[in-house]
Amino acid sequence: MTSMDAIADKTGRKTPRKPDAEGHGGNAEAREPAGLEELVESVRAILARTGSMPPERTVAEDLNVKRHTLRRALGVLRARGELEPARAGRRASTPPGIEGSRNLINSTNPLEVMELRLMLEPSLARLAALRASPVEIDRILRAATTSPDADPIAADMVFHKAIAAGARNALASELYVLLHRVASDGRLRYTDSDVTLVPERVRLRDCEHQQIAEAIAARDPEAAERSMWQHLATLQQKIMGRLAPGGAL
Repeated sequence: MTSMDAIADKTGRKTPRKPDAEGHGGNAEAREPAGLEELVESVRAILARTGSMPPERTVAEDLNVKRHTLRRALGVLRARGELEPARAGRRASTPPGIEGSRNLINSTNPLEVMELRLMLEPSLARLAALRASPVEIDRILRAATTSPDADPIAADMVFHKAIAAGARNALASELYVLLHRVASDGRLRYTDSDVTLVPERVRLRDCEHQQIAEAIAARDPEAAERSMWQHLATLQQKIMGRLAPGGAL
């Protein structure tokens, strides 16, 4: 058993919680064991770097943990809406949901994607300001700044997924996962496709992300909703400019 396995297994054991002053068991907000949370952060870093979940075996080898320990961390991320739900049964050659996404990609366009994002994501930011836990808010604040070694496009996905998770609405989070899967297809990406070549664009985007994150941290739902809408409206204007005759591609 590796050291990470030992920590996660040891801290994962349930221990009786002392009742609080009102006779309830433990704190009102559940906390993940420290060792497991450390593993969750390591997996989250891989997602930020790669933009998608590599095979379990690869991740387990990279982190030097057993796969059953890794799956506990993946379960935490799925419960928080940061990772798509696990699929039951044998893995098909084309994962369930992917074929439907392809059909959507063939029948939609970037402007429709942005219209739906403008309807959904400002409301998620509002809900996150009202519902997100301190741990989720800390994650949103950290994700608002793109680290130097991160893929900027993947980092953007991590930020918006963190807000969707903080909204504490499982159905909305699932809709966001589907929407982002469609929006991330190269055929529909008309903004930030060359973001790795333009550090200034990343800096400006991070400033917008930080404004949203700070409003959520301040528990200001109106400011969070407004900042998210302005952020997405800016992206929408870029798309419209690129789709216009003579626009840059």
